[in-house]
Amino acid sequence: MKALLQLEEVGLLVLGIVLYLLLSYPIWLFFALLLAPDIGMLGYLLNDRVGAWSYNFFHHRGVAIVVYLSGMFSGIEELQLAGIIVFTHIAIDRALGYGLKYEKGFKFTHLGRVGKKDG
Repeated sequence: MKALLQLEEVGLLVLGIVLYLLLSYPIWLFFALLLAPDIGMLGYLLNDRVGAWSYNFFHHRGVAIVVYLSGMFSGIEELQLAGIIVFTHIAIDRALGYGLKYEKGFKFTHLGRVGKKDG
């Protein structure tokens, strides 16, 4: 099942790349912005609760889709760009096993615990 879910995320990654290529931006910008959604990790500087909330906000596929569609329907290409970057970043994270965070700490995600197992 894990491999099937990872394959699905790879498909979403490809979709993100295709959507990006439909925009008028250079390809280097795609790679330069790809880690931008990780700004949500800064919330962990305050505490686990704020960190989980801010990380999850910047890694929520629904938010990415709303931002993208807002840009598409308003004709604002910068919003489309932002939505695609977040959408694609999420696909990469999830394919690698990084999920939405629980308030217990950064390593606790909806996809399981990240990193080395205890024991």
